[in-house]
Amino acid sequence: MKRRDFVALLGGATAWPLAAGAQQALNPVVGFLSGRSPAEAAGVVAAFRRGLSEIGLVEPRNVTIEFRWAEGQFDRLPALLKELVDRPVAVIAALGGSDQILQQKAATTTIPNIFGTGGDPVANGLVASLNRPGGNVTGATFLTAALGAKRLGLLRELAPGAQVVALLANPNYFLGPVQIRDVEEAARALGQRLVVLDGSTDEKIEAAFAALAPHHVTALLVGSDPFFDTRRERLVALALQHRVPAIYQFREYAVAGGLMSYGTSISEMYRLVGLYVGRILQGEKPADLPVVQVAKFELVINLKTAKALGVKISDNLLSLADEVVE
Repeated sequence: MKRRDFVALLGGATAWPLAAGAQQALNPVVGFLSGRSPAEAAGVVAAFRRGLSEIGLVEPRNVTIEFRWAEGQFDRLPALLKELVDRPVAVIAALGGSDQILQQKAATTTIPNIFGTGGDPVANGLVASLNRPGGNVTGATFLTAALGAKRLGLLRELAPGAQVVALLANPNYFLGPVQIRDVEEAARALGQRLVVLDGSTDEKIEAAFAALAPHHVTALLVGSDPFFDTRRERLVALALQHRVPAIYQFREYAVAGGLMSYGTSISEMYRLVGLYVGRILQGEKPADLPVVQVAKFELVINLKTAKALGVKISDNLLSLADEVVE
């Protein structure tokens, strides 16, 4: 091979990655804002990517995702949001409890915002209505905070002899007080003694589990809170350590070793948000996209954990379960 041919070939080869990098730089950038942590949220991030792929958007080929994680420290969210706004990104996906800062709608009135929320987006001021969101905000809503009473009923069937049930809740989470009120009302209607324990920090979570025995608690309802999601493994381990039957909000907990979970599919919610982000990137406007409601519910029971705790699962619960982990 002549020297000039070799140099030309070498020059062409070095140009390929540069061209690929230039193409990636032209990709639309999605800001992914979450109160959760990257490792424990890997499964729902995969669901978000699936939603994007349904529109034909696959990273790094034709879209770029900028992740910002609060890792359970929700006071970090405003600064993380500002980073994405200053970047700037083409659209923001607000997930894992980060939808609460969109209520302020500060510095984000022009960039489309797609939320995933367990609360009522109309009551919380995120949108004008579900069918006609208006403005630059829309997204997906799923029942979780409002399912406390239902979870209490399932927990009573799981542990029918439990005279005292504890609710682990975070009063500092914007949906926390609503959950506490709903579960307290349900407990009164059922004649069930209920103890509410504060789980707003790591130290308070440890103290709450230490308080189970003094309060004679024999069953536990873990409230809906993205902060708890970031501590999922620890919560499951503490329930096993204290040998208390517990019910949680998402399938992730039961798969991780929690005894039982009941709630809407968090993976489906993330997929729908990814789908909406893709539609926005293809030219649709948030104001024209109605808030979508996740309709997939999951009751998951972990029989291995039941055996470890010495809990017998009733035939009725097993028949109702959408998934049994063995």
